[in-house]
Amino acid sequence: MNKNTICLWFDKDAEDAARFYAKVFPDSKVGATHYAPGDYPSGKKGEALVVEFTVCGIPCVGLNGGPIFKHNEAFSFQISTETQEETDRYWNAIVGNGGKESDCGWCKDKWGLSWQITPRVLMEAMAAGGAEAKRAFDAMMTMQKIDVAAIEKARRG
Repeated sequence: MNKNTICLWFDKDAEDAARFYAKVFPDSKVGATHYAPGDYPSGKKGEALVVEFTVCGIPCVGLNGGPIFKHNEAFSFQISTETQEETDRYWNAIVGNGGKESDCGWCKDKWGLSWQITPRVLMEAMAAGGAEAKRAFDAMMTMQKIDVAAIEKARRG
């Protein structure tokens, strides 16, 4: 067992979400599924209760706790990308599987979990500071999915 693991609350679809993440992201996998030993407020004995999985090397558990708590933007996975093709692949996988687009490189999967699909070039521009960071920031503020070429152009001025 890991010393620190992210626990994500799902209504009842933790297994489906874990399988999706393992299929889409590198260094991701589904581990053990633990079943409820008895009935509980939002489920029955024998149903999947906890699913262990890894997303890009980060250990997680999905808890099928029922509909009482929902995901929100206060928690997100930030996925760093190297190319437009990689950015497109992750973005399209999330949005194309029942998710929703948002602004500035953010999107939500069909379970309501937020993702930041962030090209390395954007982070480098922000780290550079000054006018370069401001130009890249201003360009990003007009986007949903990040356009790598537009960020590179903004960096150059």
